[in-house]
Amino acid sequence: MTREPTTPRPLTVAILTASDLGVRGERADTSGDAIESWCRARGYEVVARTVVPDETAAIVPVLLDWSDRLDAHVILTTGGTGFTARDVTPEATLAVLDGEAPGLAEALRARGALKTPYSNLSRGVAGFRGGTVIVNFPGSTGGVRDGLDVLDPVLEHAVELSRGTSVSHAPRTSAAP
Repeated sequence: MTREPTTPRPLTVAILTASDLGVRGERADTSGDAIESWCRARGYEVVARTVVPDETAAIVPVLLDWSDRLDAHVILTTGGTGFTARDVTPEATLAVLDGEAPGLAEALRARGALKTPYSNLSRGVAGFRGGTVIVNFPGSTGGVRDGLDVLDPVLEHAVELSRGTSVSHAPRTSAAP
């Protein structure tokens, strides 16, 4: 007889950076570093991390592998959400999603717009594939930090909903001291 663990498994996160310069070693992956640091500070387990070129053919297989085989709770992408012809992360993500979460993507842009109007140019999307929540962040470290601030209070609940482990929609409150 197998026993159920007494503590829940930590949230598992995979980090995908879409960057031609990063793949060539011409740019440090500071936005991916910011995501990883944020995850570790919350006790989340980073189960995969990679940098791929800004190409749909490179992004889609990783998203599929991490959501279907690795069964990561969350995939956070950074980069490839702008207006250039090579910015294809949103299209690659839409190709694998079972459902979108447009409110989350809109909230990410709105938070960033408090600091720079350029945030409104981000085309990032958010949604789920099976039980994996997938969110696109811009490639800038500042944009990632703003996005993580938005994600922080809702991420665990989003994962619970996508995995069918929660039906409550009551806001979480911290325990009184």
